[in-house]
Amino acid sequence: MADTSAPTRVPLVDYLVLDDGEPHLAANECTGCGARFFDRRNACAACFGTDFRRVKIATSGELRTFTIVAFAAPGVEVPFVSGVIDCDGTSVRANLRNVEPDADHVHTGMNVQLTTYSLGTDDHGTEAIGFAFEPI
Repeated sequence: MADTSAPTRVPLVDYLVLDDGEPHLAANECTGCGARFFDRRNACAACFGTDFRRVKIATSGELRTFTIVAFAAPGVEVPFVSGVIDCDGTSVRANLRNVEPDADHVHTGMNVQLTTYSLGTDDHGTEAIGFAFEPI
């Protein structure tokens, strides 16, 4: 009997949410001061509170700063753009895709949106999914 189940998709990072409608990022928000963190925390770095709730991060934002990476580890295609995106008050560090990696095409203040892409599929059909941002 053939396996008719859909291929499994696994996010590269645990804060990339794929199975809740539209792909989005989710952060841990301190219930005391509202500081947001993408990694797991025992205490808030801003107020030392210990209670957090999971919150959805806006899927679009504004590029605040960036660098064009010209040198990387072996096997990593260069150049590429790495930046910090303001997603409605939450800073997200991510690469930009679908844009020429030069100062004629990338600038601070540009509007970008979350995108996902396949990083590859293993022998069991499990697909790894990454995220980046692209110009709107």
